[in-house]
Amino acid sequence: MAGKQWRSEARALIDSIAPERVDALLKGAVDLHVHSGPSTMPRQLDHLEEVDQAAAAGMRGVLFKDHHYSVSPMMPMLERISASSGVHMFGSLVLNNTVGGLNPHAVDYNVKMGAKLVFMPTAHAANHIRNTHRNARLASNVQLRKPYGITVIDATGELLDPVKQILDIIAEHDVILSSGHLHIAEVWVLFEEAKRRGVKRLLVNHPAYGLHCTYEDVSELAAMGAMIEQSACLFVDSRFNVFPPDELKAQVDAAGVANSSMGSDLGQVDNPSPVEGMRQIIAMLLALGFSDEDVGKMVRDNPARLVGLES
Repeated sequence: MAGKQWRSEARALIDSIAPERVDALLKGAVDLHVHSGPSTMPRQLDHLEEVDQAAAAGMRGVLFKDHHYSVSPMMPMLERISASSGVHMFGSLVLNNTVGGLNPHAVDYNVKMGAKLVFMPTAHAANHIRNTHRNARLASNVQLRKPYGITVIDATGELLDPVKQILDIIAEHDVILSSGHLHIAEVWVLFEEAKRRGVKRLLVNHPAYGLHCTYEDVSELAAMGAMIEQSACLFVDSRFNVFPPDELKAQVDAAGVANSSMGSDLGQVDNPSPVEGMRQIIAMLLALGFSDEDVGKMVRDNPARLVGLES
């Protein structure tokens, strides 16, 4: 009942904002969390269709994420086919079982193929698997073999050696490190070591969803230089909605506008498209009282800076 009520509240806020105001802020936006296909999971659009929709909305960039393969080797073809779109396209790698888990060789190969973001384990993180026991929203893809749970720390809480190797590769190539779906207790160990090893671009995805972050964690992660990305799908008129609108404001307030960004985390069937999700989260932020300037920072300037696009 709460989810249905929150979707209704979200819709009311979204519809209260003039579409022209939203469209103006969508121009130049950068979405670093797009789940287009092909994928073993049902997707409503493929990577090329996503670029076409982003271009039509005047967006500046999109980053493709799949839980089970890297889009990075496809990027030269995608860029050639969509050369006239004006949309910057980025690939990423997720360190789940399908690429060998915490595999420095996979990281080395993919960043050399142009991957701009390395996600720690998501659907195959031990923390994620524990959370999905009775929670279908976070469930792993049932079409694949049952995963083994991955953690980045040993029994004493120390970071594993392969993870240290991965951090060195990320630092060397100056790409983004994401916390994936690790537990916040793991994220702290990971990010502190990442900073020591020279990683400059840190990203926390949906901190309140699955990672068990408190507002204090969010504030402290932002203070250490991490970008805090909120997933639009968790707040807008989406079947993944699990939070009331006020939670979005509280999350942004905890991190600060300067350290906050918005990603759609969309592309699944029976959901808004990634572009529509970005449009809805922009409207919701405006309805929650954030200024046009602040919203522009969160959907345009901050993610662009994180991924290395020139201003």
